[in-house]
Amino acid sequence: MFNDIGPLELLTLVVLAVLVFGPDKLPKVIQDVTRTIRKIREFSDSAKRDIREELGPEFKDFEFEDLNPKTFIRKQLDNDELGLKEIRNGFDLKKEMAEVTEAVQSVDEASSGSGAAASSGSAPARIDMQKKPEKPVADDHPPYDADAT
Repeated sequence: MFNDIGPLELLTLVVLAVLVFGPDKLPKVIQDVTRTIRKIREFSDSAKRDIREELGPEFKDFEFEDLNPKTFIRKQLDNDELGLKEIRNGFDLKKEMAEVTEAVQSVDEASSGSGAAASSGSAPARIDMQKKPEKPVADDHPPYDADAT
């Protein structure tokens, strides 16, 4: 329950409890708090039990922790029925990227080597993918919008 509380934090809480409640009332407060936590746990367990009984026998393996989206997805991905482990293990991103790089470089080399053939019209024209700034026309003024000023 308190897995993320360190020893220094726990000591600080104990000192604060002694200062706030005093050494006389502290044992009674601790008993009241533990009794309240126990009642909440019992209420939660009985509610879970009632829901399981209402759902019927087909949901006997139902766990409420599975309603957490992270737990649900993790459980479904670990399920071997889908074959996701084989897909995950068979996919090598570095190999795929190397193949794509090789393909792009070979297409690039082929298109640069056939530049003379492209100008004669026998091969498809190469598209220039580099963005070049457009030169504005000398008499071309940007449109004036009176409403924008």
